[in-house]
Amino acid sequence: MTAIANTQAEPAVISLSAFVQDFGNALRDAVDQQNPPVFHAEDTCPIRDAVMDGLLRAPFPAQREAVQAITALLVDQGEKAGIINAEMGTGKTMMAICAAAVMQAEGFQRTLVICPPHLVYKWRREIKETVPNARVWVLNGADTLARLLQLRELVKTGCNADAPEYFVMGRVRMRMGYEWQHAFSHKLISGRSSDTDEFYAHKVLACPKCGTVYRDAEGNTYRSEKGLPDQRLACNHTHVDEDGAEHVCGEQLWTLLRKESLKDKRKLVLDGLKQLPTIGDKTAERLIAAFGEDMLGNMLSDNIHEFTNLMDDSGNMVFSDRQAERMERSLAKMEFSLGQGGYQPTEFIKRHLPDGYFGTLVVDEAHEYKNGDSAQGQAFGVLAAKARKVLLLTGTLMGGYADDLFHLLWRANPRRMIEDGYKYRNRSLGGAVMGFMRDHGILKDVFKTTSGGSHKTSRGDKSSQRTSKAPGFGPTGICRFILPYTVFLKLKDIGQDVLPPYREHYVEVDMDGEQRDAYDTLSTDLTAVMRKALAKGDTTLLGVVLNALLRWPETCFRAESVRHPRTGEVLASALQQYTDSELTPKEQRLIDLCKAEKANGRRVLVYTSYTGKQDTAHRLKTLLSAAGLKTDVLRSSVSTEQREDWILDRVDRGIDVLVCNPELVKTGLDLLEFPVIAFMQTGYSVYTLQQAARRSWRIGQKLDVDVYFLGYANTAQTACLALMAEKIAVSQSTSGDMPDTGLDVLNPNGDSVEVALAKRMLAK
Repeated sequence: MTAIANTQAEPAVISLSAFVQDFGNALRDAVDQQNPPVFHAEDTCPIRDAVMDGLLRAPFPAQREAVQAITALLVDQGEKAGIINAEMGTGKTMMAICAAAVMQAEGFQRTLVICPPHLVYKWRREIKETVPNARVWVLNGADTLARLLQLRELVKTGCNADAPEYFVMGRVRMRMGYEWQHAFSHKLISGRSSDTDEFYAHKVLACPKCGTVYRDAEGNTYRSEKGLPDQRLACNHTHVDEDGAEHVCGEQLWTLLRKESLKDKRKLVLDGLKQLPTIGDKTAERLIAAFGEDMLGNMLSDNIHEFTNLMDDSGNMVFSDRQAERMERSLAKMEFSLGQGGYQPTEFIKRHLPDGYFGTLVVDEAHEYKNGDSAQGQAFGVLAAKARKVLLLTGTLMGGYADDLFHLLWRANPRRMIEDGYKYRNRSLGGAVMGFMRDHGILKDVFKTTSGGSHKTSRGDKSSQRTSKAPGFGPTGICRFILPYTVFLKLKDIGQDVLPPYREHYVEVDMDGEQRDAYDTLSTDLTAVMRKALAKGDTTLLGVVLNALLRWPETCFRAESVRHPRTGEVLASALQQYTDSELTPKEQRLIDLCKAEKANGRRVLVYTSYTGKQDTAHRLKTLLSAAGLKTDVLRSSVSTEQREDWILDRVDRGIDVLVCNPELVKTGLDLLEFPVIAFMQTGYSVYTLQQAARRSWRIGQKLDVDVYFLGYANTAQTACLALMAEKIAVSQSTSGDMPDTGLDVLNPNGDSVEVALAKRMLAK
């Protein structure tokens, strides 16, 4: 009998992205039949197109389609909330303004925008430049309460604006509460003591409305406010009217507290003038003497741009063109307050404005509101409940974990979450969050059994269980909570003629001999210590060891001692490798890069994560300046609303290199003047890395953009970069990108970057 050879071939392996590319048309037809999309390009509404045609700035075709799609979802489908998940630089602000204009034309009057504080005046500027005759209210300064009171009066009188209205509020101001103090009147009481039978007469605290003496639960009176509970009180005394009906007084026994005594107007105007560039003490005094505090105060509060065109008695301009240009740039982001008072705006809107007063709530950088217990997240939930529609804007909807989305979705569209059974139980959402993680995310149950334990009367095993979360979001969750409510837009969708090429480069740097030997010794010692601690179940050293191994190559110009966080014991140490003037290999590579780019007329933005005791920014500035590169450092001491102007001022002075922490510029700023970005370190945050890397590749950029990631070869830095790439792949599954394999969406082995990095270190 002749044997038949086994000719069975191994099955071919094809990546998911290649599968979709090959069979995408058939898959799309099937999906369209089973889940009809809300919007097709051929479904464009001509009325909404006409609204966008009437704007002062026209959106790009891809932006126009995104606006058509999101308004179809909110208006035609009647959904409460929608998401524009667009890549950084695609013009989310422009799309939101266009969508708000369309929504106002559809009858959803008034748009409330909440955004990072440093972007408040950028939003105001772009709205003014886009919507004809738009009236923009800025609710971000100390006069926010006065403006909200004015708004309430307009509501009471039924006065409707004859122009589109936009209200812009910074997220920090949104959550800020107010100072308050107890407010009582005093009432004289007299009588005889039941204990000593002595006559007494003294004043006690009483309700200022009804005069009832305030008593606590035990019936005690108070002579002063010192012993009162630290909470806002109200009078609960019940009165009986002439008809015998009972009424509770309800008077609030507290009032707003001014943080400082009210200054005279001259002092306020004088202080306001000195906030402007080019104006010091003498110039401010001279201006007030010439024009008076009333005239200047009115200009600063209401017509700030008229201030830059002041003319003296001879008809000459008070300020030069250069002074006026700098002041206009500063005035665009500055708010002058000639009054005082603080009140949480969300609380005022909740209590004093009718439901649905704001037709659309636009939430910029929506992923910043994902935390369950944060004050700004809860304030966002209040505003979302008061608005008729909610539009979320983000470039990084998910940071890798399923619960990143839970609170965001719950606050924006609670009805859908309740339909799926995620609701409050015992006044808590904890069970709902855990249920959401089990249904759509990844939870790891870790069981630990210790055998041979001795009890008093027997021997037995001890077992314990703990549950931890891992990165990943399942396909069911994406199909249920993301795809039906989200419009995706990538920079490549805008068109190649809009944006220049974008390139990312990984630059692997070799350590020199002594630096390598010192690092290997430090790594060996710390890994051994960490392994022993983890064997005992102690994870205290995890962050300490990893941070030391990531940081030391950057800070080896000083001696290093790694100490136990609790005992202070020295775990490992390393000697200083470089003097203040000697260059490390990575610093040399950075200087070479900056010199080459300067020769091409291109500025460089350098990101460094280490500040404080481990500050590397000052050293980089010193070394770059010594190499002939004009360098400056952006510090956190520059307020958020002034950072854009601060950077532009440095550009005007001819800067070559700007050094800063990526956290300071990761959102909203258009750094078009820096087409080259260099990461000296990246950190663990996927949000920060993705946002910071795209600061200059945005609409309006004309130059090629290059982003460099510098890392030392065969160190924790290269392992960290590799792990960050993996986490970015997971986060992109909720941004319209498809990983190479379907299981990458679930990422079953995914840990946090820190834990995964520790595993790699221990596996060596």
